[in-house]
Amino acid sequence: MKVQKIINSNLKFYFFTAKFMVFISVQVLAQSYYSEVGTASFTSSIPYYEFTGSSNQLTGLIDVSENTVDFYLDLETLDSGIKKRDKDMRLTLETKKYPFAEFYGILLDSIDFKNTQLQSIRTKGNFSIHGVSQEIEVKGNLTMIDNALKLTAEWIVKLDDYDIIPPSFFIIKVDPIQKIYIDVLLVRQ
Repeated sequence: MKVQKIINSNLKFYFFTAKFMVFISVQVLAQSYYSEVGTASFTSSIPYYEFTGSSNQLTGLIDVSENTVDFYLDLETLDSGIKKRDKDMRLTLETKKYPFAEFYGILLDSIDFKNTQLQSIRTKGNFSIHGVSQEIEVKGNLTMIDNALKLTAEWIVKLDDYDIIPPSFFIIKVDPIQKIYIDVLLVRQ
């Protein structure tokens, strides 16, 4: 009788532990948000003229359980609307040698998953482009939409910081400061 009670007690313990582990696993998996169809764009200028290039192939992951963010873009997918300018941009960025731009970092602010209002969020990490990586802080906005996170963010890239020589048209050089924007809907995995 005593042995039967011990066996029943152990079975209850193992059953509870297994159930708890499954619950924790589901919760951890539910804290990862992913997308392959975000938009990344840049705005560049020369005196009296401004232009934008964009791509809708931004890939991103926010892993809340690990407190990390990881976004990357194939630079060959950027399109400014003018083929010659796109070709020059790819030559300047040396996309054959350095095909991707990436930001990998950590969340500095927590996300309130119950709040459906706009939330300010900050991340800190390394932005890499043209074979150079620099630590930056990026501010953005998140909105919870059902089982997804809507993220928008913007920051400034100084081309000199990444060993990128701004192209010039005759005697006019492209502004060495580029504005970067991202807009992505990341779905819970």
